[in-house]
This record gives sequence, C-alpha cells and structure tokens, in this order.
Amino acid sequence: MSVDPSRRSFLAAIASLPFMGALTPEVLAAAEGAGLTFGEAKPFDFDMLRKMAKEMADKAYKEPPRPNPEAVMKINYDEQGRIKFKNEYALWGNGPSVFPVTFRPVGSYFQKSVRMFAVDNGQAREVMYQPSYFSFGPASPMNQLAPGDSAIAGFWAMESRKNGDWTKKEPWATFQGGSYFRAVGELGQVGMSARGIALNVGGSEPEEFPDFRSFWIEPALKEGDPLVVYALLDGPSVTGAYRISMSRTKGVVMDIENHIFMRRSVERLGIAPLTSMFWYAEYPAAHSHDWRPEVHDSDTLVMWTGTGERIARPLNNPNRIIASSFTDNNPKGFGLSQRDRNYDHYLDGVSYDRRPSVWVETQGDWGKGRVQLIEIPTDDEVYDNIGVFWVPDKQASSGASFSFKYRLHWLANTPNFPASLARAVALRIGRGGEPGKDRPANAKKLVIEWDGEVLKNIPWGVRPKVVVTASRGKLSLMRTEPIWYTPRWRSEFDLAADGGEPVELRAFLEIDGKPLTETWLYQYQP
Repeated sequence: MSVDPSRRSFLAAIASLPFMGALTPEVLAAAEGAGLTFGEAKPFDFDMLRKMAKEMADKAYKEPPRPNPEAVMKINYDEQGRIKFKNEYALWGNGPSVFPVTFRPVGSYFQKSVRMFAVDNGQAREVMYQPSYFSFGPASPMNQLAPGDSAIAGFWAMESRKNGDWTKKEPWATFQGGSYFRAVGELGQVGMSARGIALNVGGSEPEEFPDFRSFWIEPALKEGDPLVVYALLDGPSVTGAYRISMSRTKGVVMDIENHIFMRRSVERLGIAPLTSMFWYAEYPAAHSHDWRPEVHDSDTLVMWTGTGERIARPLNNPNRIIASSFTDNNPKGFGLSQRDRNYDHYLDGVSYDRRPSVWVETQGDWGKGRVQLIEIPTDDEVYDNIGVFWVPDKQASSGASFSFKYRLHWLANTPNFPASLARAVALRIGRGGEPGKDRPANAKKLVIEWDGEVLKNIPWGVRPKVVVTASRGKLSLMRTEPIWYTPRWRSEFDLAADGGEPVELRAFLEIDGKPLTETWLYQYQP
C-alpha cells in the first residue's frame, strides 16, 4: 500500500478538497467580495465530466503542473506550517453555503497544483490562484514561484458557519495529495484515509498513484444539505469521474459514484480503497517496539459478505508483504475498524482511541471479485502500511471501463451491526500449555475477547462452545468463560504448528448450534 513517509508530523497537513461555489449574484458577491478571482463561466455537469474522463483515456497522459519543483521541495512540514491561508478569502466564509472552504498550499509532500472550480446552476468558473490568498514570510520558498503558477494543492471543508466561529475549528473533510481524502469520525478525531482508486498495491508491478487534478464544488445552502464535490482523476493508466456527496452527521457520510476508464492494463485494480496504520496491538503480549501498550489507527478488517456472513479479521504487522484475498459475490460491505476504545491501551496524546472506523457500504450489484487486504511491514507509526479494497473479477485491461456506487461511513463502529451477534474486540497471544505442567515449545495460546448485548442473555451455568478450525497444525485446550465484572466473554485455545508458514484460523461462539458471534478470522504468523 502507499507509504506515508512522515505521517505523524504532517497528518494535519493532509487536507484538500476542490470546490464549487454557487454562481447566483448573491453567491458571487459573497465569494468575490472576499477577493477571490474567478475565470469565465462555462457549462458543467457530471455527465460532461464523465465524457471528459472517457476522452482523456484515449489520449496520452500528461503530468499535472508542478510549480518550481526545486522551491516546492524546500516547503517541508515546518515550512508548510508557516504558510497560512487567510480566512477572509475562504469560499463561502460569509455565506450563503453552510460550509466554508479553505485552500491548502503546495509543499514537499503535495507538489502538484490542483484546479478548483465553483459551480452553480450548470455553470462553472475556475478559482484563479493569487499569492494574496496565503500569508508567508519574505524568506518563504513560496516567493520563488513564477507568476501564473498556482500554489493550491488541496482544500479543507470547514465546520458550519451556523455553529459558532468556524475559523477556530478543525475541518471535517480534507482532500490533498494524489486521490487521498479524509474525514472526521463521530468521536471528533481524524485518522485513516480513503482514496479514489488503488492500482497495483502489493503486486509484482510498481504501485501507481493517480491524482485528483481538478475539483468542482457545489455549496450546501441549508443545514442538512450535502456539500457536493466532483473530481477528475488522471494517471498514466487510468482516468475517472467522481461525484462525492458529503453529509456532516454525527461523523461524516459520503455517497460516491465513479466512472473509471483504463488507458492501459494494470495487474490489480482496487475499488473503494482505504489505507491505515497498524504497528502493534496487545498481541503478542510482550513486545519491545515502544513504551506505549498499543499503536494503531485501525485494528480490524470487517466484512459483510454477499451471503450475509459477518467477518472480523485482526490486522497484522508481518515480516514481509502479505496479500490476503476474501472471494465474494456482490458483497454488502467492508471496512477498517478501530475496535479498541480504551485510552489506557494507548496512553498517547494523539488520540488513537478515538480514531474513526470507516465502512464501505456497497450500492448496486458489484458482481464477483474479492476483498483484498494488504499488510506491509513497518517499524514505526509514521507509515500507512495497511490497505483494503475491492478487486473485481473483470480484468482491468486497456480500454475497459468500470462504474461503482458506494457509501463511506466515518463513524466509531460499523453501522447496522446486528444486535444478535457479539463482536471480537481483542486478541491476546501467549505461551501454550497449562500452568504447572510442561509447556510445549511449539504451542501458542490464543485468547479472543467477545463483547455484545447477546452475551448478557446467556443463562447462568451455560457456557458457549468455541468452534475453531485451522489450516494446519494441532488445536487443543479449547474453552470459554465469562470475564468477571465485565459484560465480555473470552474463548481460548492452543495452536501447535511447526514450520514458518502462516496458519489461517477461523472461530466463533455458539450455543446449541446457533452462532452467538461474528466469524473471527486470523492469519497467525509462527
């Protein structure tokens, strides 16, 4: 998956979303009165954008603009922090849209210019860059950009003007860099990212990073309206047209429609990709990575299959790149979840316990394919080393086209999870065997913690059965028990496996043949 080379230090810098402003006279007065400069009005709608992307796929790829690369490379994280967008130039800072939009500058991590358009009533006008939009000192590399170069690399969607001073609040959605975007979850924290598309992640061919190179944004004129963003995707192998309708709820919900056109064949096409960071969790019990108990943005891959099965698969930080595929037909959804919400399990001021979970709710028939999980080794928290996306069975060959609709939920937990099932919320791994007896050298004990309302209804004296299967090795000492003074239960079993090949494990709890939990999957690395 993509590697974020300085993730922790520039998380705040990752934000960008192109925009469209309403072009009625009152809207233009609000925007242009702030000093924004607009280009000539031209017709625009989503069908025109789709046709534009299709026509581009038949032409040779051209790199997006890179203003003065030598100067831009000098804009590191610290230097970028000294470049401030002037809020008085915010699009819709004084209305009529509920959500103002601010712009983000280029820098060493975001070197390409992005075109921004304001759209209303079928007409679009480009927001023309002016150096006056930003404040920066006389020694800033920004002064070395040539006249006519745009220094806009992305944008922030800010909180509602009607809920206090928006200039003193963090953005709720950000778009900047490649086709990356993020949103705040319902616990008030950002974390993992989504992308427009993923190409050749974890494959034999080099990964490709197409760009959202133009944005058009429509305003949300009243509370409850979505902020609608249209984006043009472009890269050496692919073009695409995207409509992203973003609603600010208790978290953020995004309805996405895309139309993708292949310039040339790629080995692996990833739809609705999510990218996150997993360094280590409570498993194994002893580690020497860092002083904190756990460090991760997400800890579990979650899936809802086309047949209705709910699956949870804890993430790993492997010693080599691992690609795991989960074949399905018309899946109902998948995502990356942060299930451990206990602050004491992190002891970190960056709020890992409040990072959002992101769920991809599929819409329409996605056909046959596979959910693919990519786990890349990491030795620090600054790298996004986890990726998950849908890979359609249809080959992404030159001239092929694809279209998908889905909804992204940036929340605390997976939406609409059935109350009749408990969730796997923790995994612990330790030495196998029993206390006071010889401990087999090749045996490990795996303990799964389960949580859910359904577990509170288990009659006194009744113990669920843990059903476990393994792709290889020997299973033993299987049992379940309540975790006293908590609503949780735990199941445990020993696994003895020789050799270094991974072991695929599958487990769930049942009573009288009726499942009480989702299906837990895990790839154990001996």
